[in-house]
Amino acid sequence: MPEDRPLYPKMARSLPIALLRARETVMGPFREMLAKSGISEQKWRVLRVVDEMGPTEQTAIAEAACLLLPSLTRIVASMEADGYLERRGDPADRRKSIIALTDAGRELIERHAQESYAIQTRLEDSIGPEKVEALLNLLDELRERNTVKPEERGKPQD
Repeated sequence: MPEDRPLYPKMARSLPIALLRARETVMGPFREMLAKSGISEQKWRVLRVVDEMGPTEQTAIAEAACLLLPSLTRIVASMEADGYLERRGDPADRRKSIIALTDAGRELIERHAQESYAIQTRLEDSIGPEKVEALLNLLDELRERNTVKPEERGKPQD
């Protein structure tokens, strides 16, 4: 290796690559499940978030579903057209929209609930629930420690 080249981990031990590989391992079975309904991962996340949170403002959905707001806006429009979501004005703030599940959206979640649970259970069984919990805790800690707060963006690091 040339001396002027930066030292960084081999690809096999690169955190970004390891996270991508793990994501593919986890998401593969879910993608197969969702393909049966012709629904994308992103749409599934939106359905799950709205189901869990109840009628919710779009910014909160985007954050919880790990989507950019412009992407969510397009996804919500598509899901409204498909009859899975409905949008209504926020009575407290006319500039905001509240997104809610329709009966068809709820039925889609229910249709996949058992299989989704089985996939999750298989993943947990493969390494054990304690390791899954530890992994989730480590990933939360990584995110929390490395999230730049809006007021700190653009400031030099100490």
